[in-house]
Amino acid sequence: MPAPRASRATRPSAPPSRGARRAAPVLARQLRGEIAESVHRGHVVRVDAAGRVTHVAGDAEAEVALRSCVKPFALVALAEAGGFRDFGLSPAEIALMASSHSGEDLHVRTLQGVFRRSGLTQALLANGSGGAPLDALTSARLARDGEQAGPIRHMCSGYHAAMLLLARLGDWSLEDYWTANHPAQAAVRSAVARAFATTPERLRSAIDGCGVETYAFPLAAVARAYAFLADPDAVAADDPRRGLAAFLRPIRDAMAAHPEMVGGTRERLDTSLMKAIPGRMVVKGGAEGLRGIAVLADPARKVAASALAVKVEDGGGYDRAAWAVTVEALRLAGVLEGQALRVVARYHRPVELDPHGRIAAETVAEFDLAPVGELFG
Repeated sequence: MPAPRASRATRPSAPPSRGARRAAPVLARQLRGEIAESVHRGHVVRVDAAGRVTHVAGDAEAEVALRSCVKPFALVALAEAGGFRDFGLSPAEIALMASSHSGEDLHVRTLQGVFRRSGLTQALLANGSGGAPLDALTSARLARDGEQAGPIRHMCSGYHAAMLLLARLGDWSLEDYWTANHPAQAAVRSAVARAFATTPERLRSAIDGCGVETYAFPLAAVARAYAFLADPDAVAADDPRRGLAAFLRPIRDAMAAHPEMVGGTRERLDTSLMKAIPGRMVVKGGAEGLRGIAVLADPARKVAASALAVKVEDGGGYDRAAWAVTVEALRLAGVLEGQALRVVARYHRPVELDPHGRIAAETVAEFDLAPVGELFG
């Protein structure tokens, strides 16, 4: 009689393959009373102004798709081509082109002004209208009035508008500006590759939700790019990225000065963080729980520039985990404290209320940002 097979519970598991990564650490838990009903794993990387990794939770080399975190660097293509000057773009308009905006009237009016001045029509926008607008009050008003949101209210319309301006500047075709082989997209690929210290041929690309390309990098590379955004002039004279500094600087300054254009006027973490410590951060979220944070230098406090990159592996748990982990990472890094931390408390421990206004559940981030010397020393 053959021996009984081992049950699923007792059968030995296969040994991990060579080079297999360990499971990401738990960064946040969804607590319902004393019950931990969900856990959110992920990675956090902090780098200094020179791009050296200083603190890590999880795996600094975890690969991520940039999604909307790419926008400040892609916008360099338009700046390099002289588009900021030739189209007379204001800082608010520049910030909107690096944004994932909420689709509020403020954003629509600003973008319509750009289209009027450039002689373009918003009908050319190829970003679609799925999920637009992000702002709940604007969405409710449109529904009440029987109005359907068009592509201009989509979060990526500013980004796509920049590509259309680039096509107009180059006298290239407009209707297919979004296709991968279009000269405008080639210019964007070049700008992104150089900002990330690589070449277009080495980029790993995929299709983003708005129809254009996105690119994959290790999380540490995302943090380094945001350190470059925080202080473009800090790179060495022989660094190939040095030539981008003059174009990246106005993008950084525009985003820092107009946080409501980067996100929105209501319940957008990126905007709220930048308003909590005005002029000290540029924060840009991407889909699936990714966020890049450029921490600008503060000469008065003798604090050098730095950057963080956050990735929640399950995509963020309806935003709650990405919110909680981002704020906790900034607290651990000493960037948010005191009144600034209290201003964003609703994002630090997002709550779920029952019909009677009681807290039914809350998301709690709890992890350490370990100095790399302790990890590898």
